[in-house]
Amino acid sequence: MSFLSASIFQITLLIATPLFIGALGGLFCERVGVVNVGLDGIMLAGAFTAAVVSYYSQSALIGVLAAVLVGALLGLLHAFICVGLKTDHVVSGVAINILTSSTTIFLLQLFFGNKGQSPSCPKIGVLGDGLARIPLLGPLLQNMSYLTLAGLVLVIVAHLVLYHTKVGLRLRAVGENPYAAQSLGVPVVKYMYGGVILGCALAGLAGAFLSVGMLNVFTKNMTAGRGFIALAAMIFGRWTPFGSLLASLFFGFVMAWQINAQGWQVPAQLVEAIPYLATLLVLAFVSRRARGPAHAGKIYLASSR
Repeated sequence: MSFLSASIFQITLLIATPLFIGALGGLFCERVGVVNVGLDGIMLAGAFTAAVVSYYSQSALIGVLAAVLVGALLGLLHAFICVGLKTDHVVSGVAINILTSSTTIFLLQLFFGNKGQSPSCPKIGVLGDGLARIPLLGPLLQNMSYLTLAGLVLVIVAHLVLYHTKVGLRLRAVGENPYAAQSLGVPVVKYMYGGVILGCALAGLAGAFLSVGMLNVFTKNMTAGRGFIALAAMIFGRWTPFGSLLASLFFGFVMAWQINAQGWQVPAQLVEAIPYLATLLVLAFVSRRARGPAHAGKIYLASSR
């Protein structure tokens, strides 16, 4: 497989899809001032829910909608802990990761008598071979999942909402200075809850892609750290929708390159570590100049002002 062939670009887009949808989720959380390191766990819960609901309903679409709902519910929990109870954001995110990792294994055993993976379930379809005749983009589009297309549309919608609507202006204001936003009559707490719930719903959608978009089965801990790579893509993309998309495509290309490198005569563990090494290098060089929302990760004390 050539490094610049149509096939590697197909694989890049396939791998990047859960990353840029997950990065969008993290972006909406941080734009309202809430850090969400539980993104990986919420993606895992979304992947599990999509697979199980798809299996029992025999409808991948219903599975995806259920995954989005579970993500939103976990977002409500995260927002309640961080905004309502004013607890440290990182502690809440780590707790969600631990909760979903253990719970999905327990439920796998409960539902299917297998701690490793679920049975095969229906899978979201692709655009189809009819697009193959389109110049240049045809080979890329013909195998594109409907969820990938939906994710690309969501990137455009997120950009329009954040930078061309009053709601987006208020979201960004809350993440920069909630006290100034409050002084202008913005219901800060409602926007914080809304941003986190929306962001976590997107994380659930990203997880659903793994189990019913990329594959047709759920496996134990199948996110394999993709939630953290999505957070890195969000930072690399400077907390913007299109920047997060481009950063996710970069990480997707690195992971596709990793797949191509598995035939090399090098230790398999070194090859498997390539995406995570790339993530660390990117964060090391970018984080010094990257500036996120000023109030991200800080406790909002509405009663103090």
